[in-house]
Amino acid sequence: MGAAPIAPGRVLAALGGGGDPAARGIVLGLRLPRAVQGALVGGGLAVAGAAFQALLRNPLAEPYVLGVSGGAALGAVAALVLGWSAAGVWSLPVAAFCGALLAVGAVLAVAARSSLALDTRVLLLAGVVAGAFFNALIMLLLSLGRAEAFRSAIYWMMGSLSGAGWSETWILALYVLPSSAVLLALARPLNLLAVGEETALYLGTKVEGTKRIVYVATSLLVAATVSVAGAIGFVGLIVPHAVRLAWGSDHRLLMPASLLAGGAFLVLADTAARTVAAPAELPVGVVTALVGVPLFVTLLVRESGRGGGLG
Repeated sequence: MGAAPIAPGRVLAALGGGGDPAARGIVLGLRLPRAVQGALVGGGLAVAGAAFQALLRNPLAEPYVLGVSGGAALGAVAALVLGWSAAGVWSLPVAAFCGALLAVGAVLAVAARSSLALDTRVLLLAGVVAGAFFNALIMLLLSLGRAEAFRSAIYWMMGSLSGAGWSETWILALYVLPSSAVLLALARPLNLLAVGEETALYLGTKVEGTKRIVYVATSLLVAATVSVAGAIGFVGLIVPHAVRLAWGSDHRLLMPASLLAGGAFLVLADTAARTVAAPAELPVGVVTALVGVPLFVTLLVRESGRGGGLG
């Protein structure tokens, strides 16, 4: 679906390599890579959210809570304001990815110096502080930049799949799929970590090593998705929480279900962003926020009414 109406029969013909050239160009060159990229971004964010919630033992945690998105946004805004984005189509994603890795390194360094173990509370506080610092730097850059750069930066920070192409999608898949596979393989240790670190250690889990692997894998996931699609919120918060309420907290089911549900949710949100105000296009991050906030409040009230809390 999109601003230009194409009948389902023509879409199927285009997907099979036939049909008229105009429909084939739109479907195969624009809409299909965008749908695949949306599925990868949404699935990656949802899996990262489920892993963060187990790591921090908090169902309200999400991929952006540890400062990764703030670092990625800082890198992208710096590229826009300083003119680096004119160097090529890959300059903005590369700058965002480098900023995200900088945030990962900074948070890990602070946590390591503050405690011999990677205490989840220290990680959380370090991420919040790093995110606030990166946001201050972003505001500084935007206040000193040109008006055109300001508009581009704000639109990117709201999240968008409008620049999706096959080359970016394949590169994204090289990050999202292996990182997701690593997290899926850690479903049992995540089950134990969600109960408590002492229990996990007693049952044979290498707690500190597992926490490092989970944190690095989730950070790579978030860095890769933010670098190509901007800051898209609520997917990593809403989807794992909804899956948990529907099918329980066993990560052997929760992780793959979140991967599929997150991809479906973002593809549907992007479809709405492209069609609800056509021919204008909304940032998909706006749609996920408009859907995510009331949905999360509904889930929160329903679960609180059952008396079982969020755990």
